Amino acid sequence: MPSALPDGEPVPADGALPASALAGAADRPLGFYLHVPYCATRCGYCDFNTYTATELRGTGGVLASRDNYADTLVDEVRLARKVLGDDPREVRTVFVGGGTPTLLAADDLVRMLRAVREEFGLAPDAEITTEANPESVDPAYLAALREGGFNRISFGMQSAKQHVLRILDRTHTPGRPEACVAEARAAGFDHVNLDLIYGTPGESDDDWRASLDAALGAGPDHVSAYALIVEEGTQLARRIRRGEVPMTDDDVHADRYLIAEETLSAAGYDWYEVSNWATSDAGRCLHNELYWRGADWWGAGPGAHSHVGGVRWWNVKHPGAYAAALAAGKSPGAGREILTDEDRRVERVLLELRLREGVPLSLLKEAGLAASRRALSEGLLEEGPYGEGRAVLTLRGRLLADAVVRDLVD
Repeated sequence: MPSALPDGEPVPADGALPASALAGAADRPLGFYLHVPYCATRCGYCDFNTYTATELRGTGGVLASRDNYADTLVDEVRLARKVLGDDPREVRTVFVGGGTPTLLAADDLVRMLRAVREEFGLAPDAEITTEANPESVDPAYLAALREGGFNRISFGMQSAKQHVLRILDRTHTPGRPEACVAEARAAGFDHVNLDLIYGTPGESDDDWRASLDAALGAGPDHVSAYALIVEEGTQLARRIRRGEVPMTDDDVHADRYLIAEETLSAAGYDWYEVSNWATSDAGRCLHNELYWRGADWWGAGPGAHSHVGGVRWWNVKHPGAYAAALAAGKSPGAGREILTDEDRRVERVLLELRLREGVPLSLLKEAGLAASRRALSEGLLEEGPYGEGRAVLTLRGRLLADAVVRDLVD
């Protein structure tokens, strides 16, 4: 969740949505994203809307406290019930992200989930995920989460190499994420993800291979691997600008991606989104697929984004301002936009092209179709699916995904 919020129209004080957004809502999948904006320390590359205790001191008073945050977020879940109405609509996915959600007590996370269950109901096969910092959980904590209804967990591993973690300002000990996978399995978690980052200054090809091998040795059923992006305003960006560490390199990123694809596919992991691999369809992150397919989700928490029926909105960023709005009985929304049919078409192309199933060629306009034929001839799209009416990226196309999608949209 990037720290900057877009411009938009004001959100009504009661959070009401246009009737068009709710039309047919009962037939669309619904997910919840629950944002926990707290971190013990700030990672040097992070541009998300998160806060350490020092950053919050004196800026939000008791309203910004971690101790009562779960109560505040539950208030927004109840607001969501009022806004979305009484039509039966079970929640298909819940994803607790951050920040570091596991800085809260396990009971707090379970209470937040319980509010979603009580207000909406959960689908019998609902996917319930939380992110976790490896140093912020232990077997008892994981057992409490599993007993409380969580069935998927995502650990931030980033790298198996201490010098790479040091550049990223990650505080966990190498080997701890892999141990967490075993502890999560012992607690009864069905699905476990490890997040990796490649292209960190000072990382070598061998370092990256070692990280992949360590992740695979732990036995998760899902691995995410993201290229490091240096965001303006972060500590890492300042260090690069001062010449303390080298700038990341696109060619290095491409080489590391190829290493990831080779290593993960050889171990039985199939890509289903450009940066995500799973051992089976059941291991795929259904919540993220809601985003990528333009479904409905409610994002609760400071700075969280939501989308329902073509209306997108986002909350105020600061935990104090967020809590104050809800305490006053008002929506914490900071702004919103109503997407046009063209907006939604473009977003489908942008997001669905990144998926293994690709995007229907019927969504492309004349210029986009011409671009797709060029991409096919250049080996960026797979021939078989193209003949069946879908644009699906080849491995080379995945390396150039951003450029390909720009051409198809234009």
